[in-house]
Amino acid sequence: MPKDIRYETETFWQVFGTGERPALAIHCMLGSSEMWGGVLAPMADTLTTTAFDLPGHGQSAPWDAAGAAPGAYQTLATRIAASFIERPVDLIGHSFGASVALRIAVGAPQAIRSLTLIEPVLFAAAKGSPEWEELRPHQDHLDALLAAGEQEEAARRFMRDWGAGAPWETLPEKLRTRFIAQMPIIENVTPANFEDPGGICRAGGMEGIEAPVMLIRGDQSPKIVAATCDAIAARLADVGTAVVPGAGHMLPLTHMPQVSELIAMNIERS
Repeated sequence: MPKDIRYETETFWQVFGTGERPALAIHCMLGSSEMWGGVLAPMADTLTTTAFDLPGHGQSAPWDAAGAAPGAYQTLATRIAASFIERPVDLIGHSFGASVALRIAVGAPQAIRSLTLIEPVLFAAAKGSPEWEELRPHQDHLDALLAAGEQEEAARRFMRDWGAGAPWETLPEKLRTRFIAQMPIIENVTPANFEDPGGICRAGGMEGIEAPVMLIRGDQSPKIVAATCDAIAARLADVGTAVVPGAGHMLPLTHMPQVSELIAMNIERS
């Protein structure tokens, strides 16, 4: 499985499927490219999908947050993701990965054949909504923990809200240690989620995406996700939305067959 230097970052990736259509899949915070294997398996004859590990995740090199401008991580992830696109692709992203995918689609709509956004966390799209106002104090508390160096408690709270539902104490020690070490990345990404320094929400940006878009969320996810999906969908020319019953934020892992079917449906529309 290949690994090379992309934007001064040693980046690992793997390829799923052997189909004629090129695709690119971008995983969530604290995840890795491994999560896409089962989701993409039913489309192996249709897609050849590149899935890479974000900096500081999986088998890619660590990322040093010291001195980085707020939101810089999203810019780096977007540049690395875009470096894998050579011709129009079916672009798939989950959570933070969905925000990166949307940023690419806004910046280069001609590079996108279809766009599937699973639980995007671009909360700036819903800024000022009741859901945004409700979430902000919780995020302020998480930010305070991170600023105080309380990395373990921050990781515990983050996984409680955005994990797959397993209690922190039941996670393997190796995983807990890794999540704690990745908290500086979460700290840097927060401004990208809430304030959108990359300009994804700029006037006319999402409206310029002509490729079919599918927005997927779970009905058990934090309320801000529904508000974010609704706000994004309202600005798109060709969009479908889907809500998976009983699913939370990590539905690519917990509700794999449903997510696979919805991705396939969107691909068939392009």
